[in-house]
Parts: sequence; structure tokens; C-alpha cells
Amino acid sequence: MDQLSSKDWLEKDFYAVLGVNKSASTDEIKKAYRKLARDLHPDRNPGNKEAEEKFKAASEAYDVLADDKKRKEYDEMRSLFGSGAFRRGAGRPGAGGAQFDPSDLFGGFTGAGAGGGGGDRRFGGTGFSDIFSSIFSGGGAGAPAGRRGPQRGRDVETEVTLDFAQAVRGTTLPLTLRTPGACDTCRGTGAKPGTTPRACPKCHGTGLISSNQGSFSFSEPCRDCQGSGSIVDEKCPECRGSGGVTKSRTINVRFPAGVADGQRIRLSGRGEPGDRGGPAGDLYVQVKVRPDELFGRSGDDLTLVVPITVAEAVLGTDLRVPTLDNPVTLRVPAGTPSGRKLRARGKGVVRKEGQAGDLIVTVEVQIPPGVTGEARDALEKFAKLTPPAGRERLEARLRKTG
Repeated sequence: MDQLSSKDWLEKDFYAVLGVNKSASTDEIKKAYRKLARDLHPDRNPGNKEAEEKFKAASEAYDVLADDKKRKEYDEMRSLFGSGAFRRGAGRPGAGGAQFDPSDLFGGFTGAGAGGGGGDRRFGGTGFSDIFSSIFSGGGAGAPAGRRGPQRGRDVETEVTLDFAQAVRGTTLPLTLRTPGACDTCRGTGAKPGTTPRACPKCHGTGLISSNQGSFSFSEPCRDCQGSGSIVDEKCPECRGSGGVTKSRTINVRFPAGVADGQRIRLSGRGEPGDRGGPAGDLYVQVKVRPDELFGRSGDDLTLVVPITVAEAVLGTDLRVPTLDNPVTLRVPAGTPSGRKLRARGKGVVRKEGQAGDLIVTVEVQIPPGVTGEARDALEKFAKLTPPAGRERLEARLRKTG
């Protein structure tokens, strides 16, 4: 993902990027991002630079808005600076004077430099709350400002479609992903092989510069090293000094028996690698299940609709039906009405714990479109010999209403 500039939180409307309102819930934000990610993913749009840029923008927006803490900071910052509520003058916030320019605080530096992986790239790795705590904490120019530490990698989300039988029985499938990772040539340092980054002489390797603004002081990421604390003199020819490249990797994913359509499986530590030795993010696999031409599913039960003739419904019959394994025979009692459900126990979804659902068979009496000849004569004789349908209450109501 492209590194965010220091003023992106002011200049970019992440809500507009995802197409949601500012009041959107977390679930609405996730739903909007998943749709954009599916439509704009590079694997679905090879060579389409516009789609790739939109995909990156959506990922940046989702990274902020899906995190409650980041979203709160983002909303507060845009409300504060975007409305002009922070003014500079007389050495204190809120006093009269010239309109505050956010570039006074954040202008001119960008996100993580050489060696940057999937970590937090807000203001060069220094969060909005970190900068503001420095501004308003009352600390002087010598207030401590530590270098950015290990950062957890970003979570990755993908989608897999399973056949109906695979979802019911469980399966293991290879999954190929294209995600950012550390450059193998420079091992994530961003420096040309045989060389190493050197500590930034301006910030002395801390990545932060402390300065005074009137009656208060604050720290900002070093502009010379872009907050990384190190400078790369000879850049790696593979990653061009970024320390990261997009890689293809294949992992085997185990889908448990009974996985359902729409289920989300989390694989801890299989997302993007962390920055500066931080832990990797997680991989989330969204499951889609293709419908089966015969079977349906209700929880752990499988469902099946089987047509029978009028004679089979009246006289009863033995009905042989398929399952996902071996066929079974069910007894249809004499006088079975259309819609009756028959149960084959243990022929549904088998869970790891040894518990299994059932196969629920619904019989539908199939009425022939028309009968002639001997079949019609036999049917008319049958009608005369059998009692009429129980419509007494209907007939009583008809007599009352005239």
C-alpha cells in the first residue's frame, strides 16, 4: 500500500472513498470495503492502474475507519482542523490571530521510509494522539520522543468459493495470495546488498525532532529520514529503497466440516508481515458455497425434495433416496399427504465432535397433467368408492352467506 503523507487525514475523505456516511456502523463500513475490494482487486483487474489505485485508496480508508481508535482520532482531527477551530496567536490554542495551517505541524514529511512494511503509517508512524499529547502535555523541547517501535502487520482478507459437498464434509485447499512483504534482496532494510542504512544525523536515529511553538513544544517526525530514524544512501535495486515488495505466496487452508456460506475464517499470523520485527497480521477468508442441484441445507440438516405419485401417496411405498454418501431407503406410509417430511438420521452434516445432522426428505405428491382411457375410468371408479374431502365447515359457511 502506498505510504500516506502527513496531511492525508485532513485532505482525504475516507468516508467518501468507501461510499458510506460519517454515521455508518462498523458493519456497514466492512460491507462497503468488501464489495470494493472484490471489484477492484488487482487479480481481477490485471494491468488496470486506475483500479489498482482505487483498491489502495479503499484499503487505506478501511484501515482507519474499521479501527474504532483510529476512526475517533480521524474524526476529531478533521473536525478540529477542518472547521478552523484551532488558531495560532498569543502563544496558546484558541486565541485570536492568523488561521492555523496544518502544514505548520505536519507539512513536508511522509510515511515510513526504508524498511517500512505493513505498519501504522499515520504521520510517518507517529499517531495523531502521540503528536497532540506532545503539544498539550506541557513538555519542553527536551521532552522524550522515542523512535517508532515494532508495528503489527495489516490484516488481509480474501474470498474462496467451495462446492456444496466440500463445505459439508470439510476440505483443505491451497490459497494463493498477493500481499506486501519484506524484500528478499535487502531483507527489508531498503539498502543495496553489501550496504547498510546509517542513523539519521539530524534526529540521531530517533526519527523525531522536538521544537518550540510559542509557549508550547511538540515533536514531529524527522523530515530528513521521514520518521524512520535511518537514511539509505544506496537503495536496493529490487524494492527501490522501500524495503517491501508485493509477493505471491501459497498457503494451505483447512475448511472444517459444516462451514457455512458467508462464514469468515480467521488464520492468525497469516496476514501481512509486521514492520521492524512486529508480529504479522491475520488472514480472514470469506467463504462462499455453491448451491447443490439436489440438496439444500438448514443448519446441520440436509434437505431434499422428492416427488411421489398419487398412488404411492395413497398406498404407501419404499422410497430410495440419495445422500452425500450411500443411498438410503425410507418408508412412505399409506395416506401420506403432500409436504410430509421424512427423516434419515445421521445423514446430514458430520461435525468434528462426532455429532451429525439429519437428511430431511419432503415428499411432494405429483399430479399428472391429464389422464385418459382406462386410467381415467379407474380414477372415476376410485372417486366413487372413496369418501369426499372434509369440506363440511366450508359448506356451512357458504350456506350462511347465501
